[in-house]
Amino acid sequence: MKHLALPRRTFLRGLGTLMALPALEAMTPALKAAAAKTAPRRAAFVYVPNGMNMAEWWPQMVGKGYDLPSILQPLAAHRDDFNVLSGLAQVSGRAGPDGAGDHARANATWLTGQRARKTAGADIQVGVSIDQVLAEQVGKQTRFDSLELGCDKARTAGACDSGYSCAYQFNLAWKGPATPMPPEANPKQVFERLFGNGTSNEEAAARQKREQYNQSILDFVLEDANSLKRQLGATDRRKLDEYMTAVRELEERIQQTEKFKLQNVAPVLRKDFLPQDYSYEQHVRMMYDLMVLAFQTDSTRIASFLVAHDGSNRSYPFIGVPDGHHDLSHHGGDAVKLDKIAKINTFHTTQFAYFLGKLKAVKESNGTLLDNCAIMFGSGLADGNRHAHHDLPILLAGRGGGTIKTGQSLEFKQETPLCNLFVSLAERMGAKVDKFGDSNGRLEAIAQTTEAGPRQFPPDQNLMWKKKV
Repeated sequence: MKHLALPRRTFLRGLGTLMALPALEAMTPALKAAAAKTAPRRAAFVYVPNGMNMAEWWPQMVGKGYDLPSILQPLAAHRDDFNVLSGLAQVSGRAGPDGAGDHARANATWLTGQRARKTAGADIQVGVSIDQVLAEQVGKQTRFDSLELGCDKARTAGACDSGYSCAYQFNLAWKGPATPMPPEANPKQVFERLFGNGTSNEEAAARQKREQYNQSILDFVLEDANSLKRQLGATDRRKLDEYMTAVRELEERIQQTEKFKLQNVAPVLRKDFLPQDYSYEQHVRMMYDLMVLAFQTDSTRIASFLVAHDGSNRSYPFIGVPDGHHDLSHHGGDAVKLDKIAKINTFHTTQFAYFLGKLKAVKESNGTLLDNCAIMFGSGLADGNRHAHHDLPILLAGRGGGTIKTGQSLEFKQETPLCNLFVSLAERMGAKVDKFGDSNGRLEAIAQTTEAGPRQFPPDQNLMWKKKV
């Protein structure tokens, strides 16, 4: 049988539909097999709000074989796939002469490393975020330069935290010092963006037809898919079936939330409906699934996900926490409040574990999709009670295409700039970034194996960093 050679940019097409394919063996012709072993590298930045219960976050040990504290327990199955990074700071988030507004600054500075101008007007200014620096340099190789996701309705104006514009608090990605990239919070819109094609009229016609006749997006590319499958080997046919099954399962979940909206939400309120009003956990997981599909199909290599904006006072009654998250973060040392904060933090690491599991399930030429990712997860605050911007809770997941040694707890000198990590990640993504924000070097330790030993906690005892044993 003649060997089928497919270009990496192969799509299944239909009315108003363009479905990118995952990496297949047919995209690696025999003569190029040796040179095509390296899969593309991806980078993602995932933000959770209001800091952590630090005593239940930090391992007591560093190096390999470190202990997993309670908040990180949901990640136990993936402990060899990520690092816990301690000692990193984002000093531009601190109050200084600007006074209050730590939640807005936590969001605004996390990926920019720049101090936000305190204003509630149109004269906002902070800096370009690292994801957009990467998007500019490596994003051009894919269909979308970058993908910005969130679970909150986007806001780019208005007054929010203590005189800071809402633009600071509701955005992670900044294309320019005064140009936020609002995250898309509706998974249906992201899904349509990933799989839509043609003119707006063609996309609208396809969407209307699917909804009217209860069709799947797969129905529109079925003829193209069947024609392709007849030319593929057994392994590629299986990979294509697995991919299309994943797309269909996500599509069905999105449709379920839309059905809930039509049945339970008044017409006047439907425009502002988000899946979190149906199930917050499902909302978060759908956004993670969309990120997996975008990376799997090489539709983008750069993504950010604002799970919730800092200062969010969302309650979590479904895990036994009916209190507002922000209110709890000002715990004052209260053990009951700290326990509830830990439950919220554990909820978020549980969802992150789901994301890592999905990435690990996708096989690529040199390992798994997760192996070819570098994913930063964390918050712009450490202890929310004191609005601490040092010793930030940061995880780094994925092996960055073999350039990161995982499975460790890594301790850096206190006040080490978080921006040093960004310079290191840019290097792994093939971008030229010698200096970013307040960076003063690179985090060479992420590529090395660290000897085991006890962690040295910050001297500020008021922050209750260290777990009492």
